[in-house]
Amino acid sequence: MLSGKHILLGITGGIAAYKSVTLLRLLVKRGAEVQVVITPSGKEFITPVTLSALSGKPVICDFFTANTGEWHSHVDLGLWADAMVIAPATACTIAKMAHGVADNMLVTSYLSAKAPVFIAPAMDLDMMAHPSTTRNLELLRSYGNHIIEPAAGELASHLVGKGRMEEPERIVEILDDFFSAGHSLKGKKVLITAGPTYERIDPVRFIGNFSTGKMGYAIADAAARMGADVTVVSGPVSVTPKETGVKVIRVESAKEMCGECLTLFPESDIAIMSAAVADYAPADPRQSKIKRESQEPPVLHLVKNPDIAATLGARKRPGQILVGFALETDNEAENARKKLLSKNLDMIVLNSLRDADAGFGTDTNKITLITASGQTAGFPLKPKSEVAEDIMKAVCRL
Repeated sequence: MLSGKHILLGITGGIAAYKSVTLLRLLVKRGAEVQVVITPSGKEFITPVTLSALSGKPVICDFFTANTGEWHSHVDLGLWADAMVIAPATACTIAKMAHGVADNMLVTSYLSAKAPVFIAPAMDLDMMAHPSTTRNLELLRSYGNHIIEPAAGELASHLVGKGRMEEPERIVEILDDFFSAGHSLKGKKVLITAGPTYERIDPVRFIGNFSTGKMGYAIADAAARMGADVTVVSGPVSVTPKETGVKVIRVESAKEMCGECLTLFPESDIAIMSAAVADYAPADPRQSKIKRESQEPPVLHLVKNPDIAATLGARKRPGQILVGFALETDNEAENARKKLLSKNLDMIVLNSLRDADAGFGTDTNKITLITASGQTAGFPLKPKSEVAEDIMKAVCRL
């Protein structure tokens, strides 16, 4: 899938720059057109002559060529690229990218990039573990960048720990997977539910849950990056899509969400039910505020809300993909499989409240994917942006 792709390869001043030569060679071998942008300190580790010979293009380092005055447009580079890869990315460059310090050609090109950006950190273990580096990487993730986690092993300092730049072969594989998934969703219509629903008790009180919508919106962004036409039916949340073109329909109650889904589902190719829909609603919500001082505590009579996933499952036509979520506290896999079958789902995403830093309100999640064909795949704890990519890659395979 890399054949014909325009790759902007950024190289910074770290000993891992020697791996960039192999990465460049592999990208060219796959048929990609590669333009190298290198920082001034990067030239201390690997020469532009070597990089130019492999890429077939002059290496860009400065804003203009000193002897001719030829201007190198970072805007043009940002528009040209199908993807930008910074490998290695030092702690200094990561900090500049995170905070917009545009003092070299690489960072200005990054700030102008319209394409997905992949960042492969490389540094000593103490720098990697420092709170400032951790915070900068999280900030870059929040902008929608893809962080290619470094490996653990012996470092240039001869210490052993996390900080080795990921191997070039793996970086190429990540890019290949990304573009493969992106092509497979081009032109597809994806419906996603996200967030909680609020079921009114009176005009100021409601039954709800702790969902923030972060997972659903991350899935929407991942689907949009893969070329899909995405609509989110969202309960009350403060998050917004990072990707342009994602349509959001805001609702409050389960009934409202179900109504919107029934309207959109017939024209959807894929539906992903990630919202935490309230199972019950007050049977008789009050039209005025219940006053604490004037009466005894009210007794709430509850009625069942519509099961949106099951409702859509009953209407699913051949060729449509329907994905549900199961947030469980016990007998997780067994309960998830029951939901998968009873709701006519093609796949269910299982997460457990017993896993630390997973579930409602967190920026990370730990999931297991179970398909209708019986396949099961577990994943470690990851940022929700990466979890969303795992989910969408599995949807593409379906």
